[in-house]
Amino acid sequence: MVADMNRLEQAARVSMGEFQDPELPASPAPRTSHLALRLAAFALIAAVLLVAAFQLF
Repeated sequence: MVADMNRLEQAARVSMGEFQDPELPASPAPRTSHLALRLAAFALIAAVLLVAAFQLF
């Protein structure tokens, strides 16, 4: 009974995209990649604004 519940819970996590291997420790890598994406987006927006400013003046 408990094994069936564990399998159901694991299947639900997989279907929701929240599956993590219990043998692997949680890593802060996704947070770092989010920070890198935010910095890249900020740099891209800043570059677009600079180009627009030079076009106007």
